[in-house]
Amino acid sequence: MFQAEVYIQRRKILCEKMGSGIVLFLGNQESPMNYLDNTYHFRQDSSFLYYFGIDFPSLAAIIDVDNQRQIIFGNDYTIDDIVWMGPQPTIADRAIPSGIFETQPTQNLFSILKNAQKSGREIHFLPPYRSENTIRLQSYLHISAEEVTNHASTRLAKAVISQREIKSAEEIIEIEKTVNLSVDMHIAAMKLARSGMRESHIAARVNEIAQEQDCTIAFPIIATINGQTLHNHSHHNILKEDDLFLLDAGAESAMHYAGDLSSTFPVSSRFTNIQKQIYQASLLAHEAAIQTIAPGIRFKDVHLAACLSITNSMKELGLMKGDASEAVAAGAHALFFPCGTGHMMGLDVHDMEDLGEVWVGYNGEPKSTQFGLKSLRLAKELLPGHVFTIEPGIYFIPELIDKWKSEGKFNEFLNWNEIEKFRNFGGIRNEEDFLVLETGYRRLGKEKPKTIAEVEKIRN
Repeated sequence: MFQAEVYIQRRKILCEKMGSGIVLFLGNQESPMNYLDNTYHFRQDSSFLYYFGIDFPSLAAIIDVDNQRQIIFGNDYTIDDIVWMGPQPTIADRAIPSGIFETQPTQNLFSILKNAQKSGREIHFLPPYRSENTIRLQSYLHISAEEVTNHASTRLAKAVISQREIKSAEEIIEIEKTVNLSVDMHIAAMKLARSGMRESHIAARVNEIAQEQDCTIAFPIIATINGQTLHNHSHHNILKEDDLFLLDAGAESAMHYAGDLSSTFPVSSRFTNIQKQIYQASLLAHEAAIQTIAPGIRFKDVHLAACLSITNSMKELGLMKGDASEAVAAGAHALFFPCGTGHMMGLDVHDMEDLGEVWVGYNGEPKSTQFGLKSLRLAKELLPGHVFTIEPGIYFIPELIDKWKSEGKFNEFLNWNEIEKFRNFGGIRNEEDFLVLETGYRRLGKEKPKTIAEVEKIRN
């Protein structure tokens, strides 16, 4: 945890933003895999961590804005629990480091919320993303499970986003630790991968490096020779010479701040000539996006800079034709780049997306419905303190190629005969993490091998 004053100030600011009412935060609970005592790895809710810092299951908290009262609710372990779990701090002991000195048993929360509802007081809560919290809200507030999300407080979500999106100095230090560890994970994979290995071998080593440092992984590892599948979580394939291997992996610290990096490298000691061409094109898009970062710039424009760079590269390779700007405006480039350039990052690897992408990434503005652009998670104006990924890629997806070709889509921009030569190429992505400063930006963490020369040096 951070110092208690950090959490006290965060809650004070939230009270000022909300003005009145009761703010209800539900921590996450243990979730059984197949029977009650065999649970998945526990992960506390990130907003609960942000305001209270207590990494322990089955807690709830209220901030009574009007009466300046803050309470943590939870049940202390019984002797039966202690037999299995060992001695544990009380809920009161756990609350003190967050600057809260009133705790009550969970059952008392029912009566407090019931009385608040009887008095006509407004109760604010964030949209739940776990079914067990939906059921808890149904029970606490007498709202049908189907209607719980509709009753979530947009006002609270916007207040939380406005705080969490600006990373403090202590948060940046924590994020940078995980980025540095993530770099170590990627370098280890580059050194390890060899023809004849299974993808799972590399994924296991990447996971091990995080665990060696008392960390975990921030999201399921993508470690694949099928880089054209954007979120490929299968690790069953055998690596072969001339394959490209794409790794998307990041560490999560004990305080649950995330790193997120991607690398693509040859299974052979060197890239083939055609791999070099596509890899260099992806790097040019990566650098074009980075050079666009600045406070006051919309991230949508950062994304479009990457799109334009990819289009120009595809024209040079003979895969596209026509006016590059017109092709991007029409969305023709999305055949090769059907996703977004990046997303916010912090306590969640896709930070705060449970609070609503339209607010987190768009400040309430409607998202595009255009293929490719509709997958852009972040588009709004960048502010000092924003942390996000830069990760444009180039992908050859046979099914998408076949669909668009059969439809005659964007024939004025796409050279199908040349594109067919690349249908089994795969996909390439590099990804790094950035912080917006008052006058520019800074890449977070130590350098990850990225250029062709740097990658080949490790592979040899």
